[in-house]
Amino acid sequence: MTIIDQPGPAGSPPDLRGYAEELTAARAEVLAGPSARATRLQAERGKLTARARLDLLFDPGSFREIEGFRRHRATGFGLEDRRPWTDGVLTGWGTVFGRTVFAYAHDFRVFGGSLGEAHAQKIHKVMDLAESAGAPLVSLSDGAGARIQEGVTALAGYGGIFRRNVRCSGVIPQISVMLGPCAGGATYSPALTDFVFMVRGIAQMYITGPDVVRSVTGEEITHDQLGGADVHGTVSGAAGFVYDTEEDCLADVRHLLSMLPSNNRELPPPAPATDSRARRCEPLLDLVPADPNQAYDMRAVIEEIIDDGDLFEVHASWATNIICGLARLDGHVVGIVANQPASYAGVLDIHTSEKAARFVSMCDSFNIPLITMVDVPGFLPGKDQEHGGIIRHGAKLLYAYCNATVPRIQLIVRKAYGGAYIVMDSRSIGADLSFAWPTNEIAVMGAEGAANVVFRREIAAAEDPEAAREHWIKEYRSQLVHPLYAAERGLVDDVIDPADTRAVLIASLEMLRAKHASLPGRKHGNPPA
Repeated sequence: MTIIDQPGPAGSPPDLRGYAEELTAARAEVLAGPSARATRLQAERGKLTARARLDLLFDPGSFREIEGFRRHRATGFGLEDRRPWTDGVLTGWGTVFGRTVFAYAHDFRVFGGSLGEAHAQKIHKVMDLAESAGAPLVSLSDGAGARIQEGVTALAGYGGIFRRNVRCSGVIPQISVMLGPCAGGATYSPALTDFVFMVRGIAQMYITGPDVVRSVTGEEITHDQLGGADVHGTVSGAAGFVYDTEEDCLADVRHLLSMLPSNNRELPPPAPATDSRARRCEPLLDLVPADPNQAYDMRAVIEEIIDDGDLFEVHASWATNIICGLARLDGHVVGIVANQPASYAGVLDIHTSEKAARFVSMCDSFNIPLITMVDVPGFLPGKDQEHGGIIRHGAKLLYAYCNATVPRIQLIVRKAYGGAYIVMDSRSIGADLSFAWPTNEIAVMGAEGAANVVFRREIAAAEDPEAAREHWIKEYRSQLVHPLYAAERGLVDDVIDPADTRAVLIASLEMLRAKHASLPGRKHGNPPA
């Protein structure tokens, strides 16, 4: 007998103690899950249970479950005889570092975590609550897709999730954590969220699985080869973070949440400064070669400038010729976009443009100031890039910067050539401040290429063409590419000592913290496709 059918004496008030005992027993069933066998099978797959994952995500003892007693009402195909508690998804809220966060976690032990009508309604409820409360939403995904036995009602449930993903976009942070399979239409929910985490060996995402691929194309491919964590972390760019263990993954989800505001009406939470704001960055003088063609690791430059060298990089293994990440300066969160000369010379291409544009838009949505560190030779030339749509994709980054109203600071570390200089948040597209190191070279192209174009006749007519070429390169550089040229024309606010970079950025961000800017009244823009 359960609490829902316990009788009471006619005309007498209910026995609350009896009800409490029945409630305790029912809640114990909910917490235990469907069966010990199902829990054992989950462990054999190398996966934690949904409740264990929620325990890792939230502060100890803070998770408050809602609709734990929910059951489906479907009939047919034997479903009426299988009505487990929770219907395969745990929903509720708790705290992460003391701040409210909402979450839902698929329980693969129940119907394989598949989504039916009741399952979807629980997710819709927690998404609506997150939006109303103005708090982040985390999904712990481990489900087999739509519940086939429930037909179109299951598909409609996904539609409700997607609609809410879009409605909450740019309003509250949305984080997807992939801890199991995710196939078909279900993959579009993580694609619509702000960040996607994946764990190697247990998580996959794909529209059509290996069986369908085999039947249509004849290609033999495994689940991991098709849509595993490393594929999405390095090839497709669908995953921003990839981990070996669930524990490490969820620890970094907590870390990311500590750097994001609860919603778009708040600033990111500051942390006590543990690094001197006046610290001089003398090592920078040795990290960056003066020769514009010599490679170096921009990540080392960033780590020298930011608090405690702690850069939380997004898409670290995809489109590696640009770096995007969150950090702190004097305890305040900033977003950093930087060309990476150690990878393809830091050139902009299709993937880097997409990666940076998405990151810039996220930072602007959640009031995170942007620092753009520039050392870019231009856009990658070639048929593949042109035919692949570099014009469209490059315009995405331009659009994102022009649309951003957060504080924006450009730092020209070394070279900044052509249209890539403009796109990398130049003063002409709205950067609030632009600083440059004495090694800066801002021009339509490098001095060598420019001399070959502008002075080609003089070089060809010279008795010693090589000597003439060197002469005109020096002449072009002295007139148009010298360190103060852009500053003289107001396109750079100051040329600074690299060792002072940290102090200059902190002081500038402090001045801009109260910046208020608005866009023209409109329903929304129409960004490049």
